[in-house]
Order: sequence, then C-alpha cells, then structure tokens
Amino acid sequence: MAAEQSNATPAPLEGNAVFSASTTLKTSDLYSTGQLPERFDNPDAFKGYGTAKGAQNPMYMTSNSMYGHDAPSVHTMPAQFHGVNQRFSSHMAQAGMPRSTGLSTAKDASRVHDALKP
Repeated sequence: MAAEQSNATPAPLEGNAVFSASTTLKTSDLYSTGQLPERFDNPDAFKGYGTAKGAQNPMYMTSNSMYGHDAPSVHTMPAQFHGVNQRFSSHMAQAGMPRSTGLSTAKDASRVHDALKP
C-alpha cells in the first residue's frame, strides 16, 4: 500500500513550466507576451548557434563572437514586439529617391591635362 501511495503522489514540480521536462518551452509559457510573433515566442526555432559548422580556430576567435555563440532561451527573448508599418518605405518605392536640383558651383575637372585640374 505504501508503494501505491508513493506512485499516486505527483512530483512536487510536475506542473511548473520552468522545471517540467517539456522540450519546446515557449516564451508565452513563462511571460505575459500579448501578440508576440512566432519567431520570438519559440526560441528553439533559431538554428546556427555555437560551433555546429565546424570547430573555429581559437586564434581567430573574437570577443564579439561570444555574443552569438549561445542560442537564445525563453528568458533572453523579447516579451513584447512593437512592429512598425512600412508607410515611408512604400512611398519611397513608388516615388523614387529624392535628387538634388540645386545649383552646382564647383569647378569641373579637366579631361585634357592633369595640370589644368582645380
């Protein structure tokens, strides 16, 4: 009977999202995120971190490469996302880049001889 009672008792951390054995932990499981894009909600989707491509020679390793060495976790992902509309870029694509229509007062370079260049 003692064995049945120990099997029936749930583990103390079974329902806790931090300590559960779930392999796909999302940011929204731990933090209130609102409408977060899937790329920020699921950090396991990011690939290419560490030395999976091959061992890097430590002689050529920079200190900046240590920032991208570790894959992101649910604790390092942003919990909020405020996207910006593309109104300015859409207008520039239709209208084209602005060009200068001012008066140019610079001397033209000589195409005949280097001594005549300003």
